[in-house]
Amino acid sequence: LSVGTPDRGAKRPRDEDSREESRSKQKTAGRDTGRVLVRSEPDSEEQTGDGEKILERLMDQDGEDPEGEPVDESTVKKMILTFEKRSYKNQELRIKFPDNPEKFMEAELDLNDIIQEMHVIATIPELYHLLVELNAVHSLLGLLSHDNTDILSITNHQRSYFIAVVDLLQELTDIDTLHESEEGAEVLIDALLEGQVVALMVQNMERLDETVKEEADGVYNTLAVIENMAEFRPGLCTEAAQQGLMQWLLKRIKAKMPFDANKLYCSEILAILLQNNDKTRELLGEMDGIDVLLQQLSVFKRHNPATAEEQEMMENLFDALCSCLMHPANRDRFLRGEGLQLMNLMLREKKVSRVSALKVLDYGVIGPEGSDNCHKFVDILGLRTIFPLFMKTPKKMKKVGVSDKEHEEHVCSIIASMLRNLKGQQRSRLLSKFTENDCEKVDRLMELHFKYLEAVQLADKRIEGEKHDMVRRGEIIDDAMDDEFYLRRLDAGLFSQCKSFLMDKITCCPQKFEEFKESEQKRIMELLENF
Repeated sequence: LSVGTPDRGAKRPRDEDSREESRSKQKTAGRDTGRVLVRSEPDSEEQTGDGEKILERLMDQDGEDPEGEPVDESTVKKMILTFEKRSYKNQELRIKFPDNPEKFMEAELDLNDIIQEMHVIATIPELYHLLVELNAVHSLLGLLSHDNTDILSITNHQRSYFIAVVDLLQELTDIDTLHESEEGAEVLIDALLEGQVVALMVQNMERLDETVKEEADGVYNTLAVIENMAEFRPGLCTEAAQQGLMQWLLKRIKAKMPFDANKLYCSEILAILLQNNDKTRELLGEMDGIDVLLQQLSVFKRHNPATAEEQEMMENLFDALCSCLMHPANRDRFLRGEGLQLMNLMLREKKVSRVSALKVLDYGVIGPEGSDNCHKFVDILGLRTIFPLFMKTPKKMKKVGVSDKEHEEHVCSIIASMLRNLKGQQRSRLLSKFTENDCEKVDRLMELHFKYLEAVQLADKRIEGEKHDMVRRGEIIDDAMDDEFYLRRLDAGLFSQCKSFLMDKITCCPQKFEEFKESEQKRIMELLENF
């Protein structure tokens, strides 16, 4: 079985962040009007003192031609050179007047202006190479570790260079934009990774105060940059996790803060890092991440998520836990962290979490490494929980979008794993379950077997028809196509193999089950004849 991963779709908009939406419209407008330069216009509020000076300056900008000159290679070069000059000047003044902010306030405003103007470069990914060749990427990364965390904006809030730079990087790395020019994207991502961008961003997120909206937005945009890069180049997940991102995500997820968009985003990034990546799974286990996930999920054993967003976060954490359990060493950590007890409680409480708890239990007991979990599950009376789910698919599971097929797959896989792994008294307790109530569980087993056998037969007919059509058209059925056909057959009747394994185990019981074996062989033969 492979780890199920949620369909994340397009990146969700941050509901309270209208700036991001307006920038998206600006980028579209830039493309539609022949790529024109549009200066950004910060929000306006009443200001006093220095704020009035800044307001006057911005009002002067409003009077400028909003379209300006067309943005081409020459314009981008001028913009980058201007940025380099202002960055150098600001750095020089800060060194010269470290205790007198008034001396370099004007330079900081100039630098902030040009950073805002550089957003237009995100509409021309084929020119990203200029950012690297003219050293702009290096300078931008340098600002991520800028000493100044207080830039005055028109809203009179403190705003850091980090937030301004990350906001720019978020647009430059927009996944749709990156795919417009693969060559430009590769150059930009290479330069960012060479400059240890993830480590720098993680260090700066540590110092942001998320109770301030602008700084909370800065955290959100940082995570967006990481997601963009990971989607474009999945191989960087290991490096990102090792540069402090994994540790920060775990710390942020378990922080005693109200649920918000950032916590949801953290759970999504964590699930992405763990997908198909044994190194990040091992790293999370070594950081006691299994305990963190179980602690966060324990909230939902007796309470349903309050909102759809909170439910999405819960499912992300369950997905992350399933991914971690693919690493054998983490199954022992799951056992020691009393993960089995938590999953068993969730299955009994019949809340929304029951659906995902069943999936986690499946991953926890599978394979030889799941043997200890199988024995512990029997010891905590888990058979009383799993067999009612085997006999009938709960209606509530259908309501939350889980198919009968998915439910039956996990339940039968759990029982099959226990039949493989259990020994001694625990094994006897499992086998005795099949003798209860006139062997009704064997009847259920045969019912499922025939159900999926029929599904496989229908799939075989469709596949044979497609093969016939391909041969008639002169097409070659290569190994890749054979693999695709096999996966389709497996998907159509995935559980029939599981059922057959269960039947083999039950009809090959120890001596004390000889009478049961004989009677059930007769029953199975009758069912096969009727079928």
